[in-house]
Amino acid sequence: MSARGRLSAAIVAALEGVGMTAFDAPPVRGAVPHAVVEEAVLGDWSTTTWEGREGRVSVRFHDAGERPLRLRAAIEAGEAAVCALPPAIGDGWRVVRLRVARSRVAKSGDRWIGTSEFLVRMWRQEEA
Repeated sequence: MSARGRLSAAIVAALEGVGMTAFDAPPVRGAVPHAVVEEAVLGDWSTTTWEGREGRVSVRFHDAGERPLRLRAAIEAGEAAVCALPPAIGDGWRVVRLRVARSRVAKSGDRWIGTSEFLVRMWRQEEA
């Protein structure tokens, strides 16, 4: 699996591990609250001896209601879960650095959407 695919799967698993409904693509009919891991924007971070990627990945948290109280709690729990990813995420890929770059909450129609953007660096360890 690609670096992008491994990263997305690891983030979905981390969010589900703290009790969130999470998807790697927008659901056709998703009840709120839920989280969607957007496609990562990754660039080359390789050297002559190992393969690496660096970039950004966003998670969008969706909820409804008059005020975003539940959404803010979900964002806080989600950011903590993503930042606590284990280094090894499969197929030899290892996360070296993962931190929140920015986060915001906005109203969109009848829903609240919170977006957390993460900076990530990862490299691939050749498996023996």
